[in-house]
Amino acid sequence: MLRLRPYKECDAKTIVSWLRDEYSFRQWGADRFESYPISGDDLNAHYAAFRDTDTLFPFTAYDENGIAGHMIMRFTDDGKKTVRFGFIIVDYDRRGTGLGKEMILLAERYAFEFLGAEKITLGVFENNPAAYHCYRAAGFREISTGSTEVYRIFGEEWKCIEMELDRS
Repeated sequence: MLRLRPYKECDAKTIVSWLRDEYSFRQWGADRFESYPISGDDLNAHYAAFRDTDTLFPFTAYDENGIAGHMIMRFTDDGKKTVRFGFIIVDYDRRGTGLGKEMILLAERYAFEFLGAEKITLGVFENNPAAYHCYRAAGFREISTGSTEVYRIFGEEWKCIEMELDRS
């Protein structure tokens, strides 16, 4: 059975090991880290900047086989009604098994029931169809924001698809 728990610094080494090439690293974190590869210390340092806030919540998913996934939740509004999911990743060797959807469904429940969110948002690059379909299967729908966020990565333009899920 998959469960979510708060992220621990000792999780970092395992999580970054799932980022096996720079392409998937950029699909996961866009431009949030300057260079590839990153170490567990780099991930921990990134989260340390938010340690004393009540707006960012990193989580680790685990089951009987150990650490299985990772993601963050963060409030994006002052009223703390909108939660954004990010840095979503599952164990490289267990992808395609439904684990990502299961983790997202657990996170949705946590965001709505514990954090009191009214809406959850996330962004996914259009060149990441597996993640896109996972989010759709977990209930997210594509939305229009009026402008598309575009990142320049590897000399290409990567468009970010915005998705959301309402409490209702």
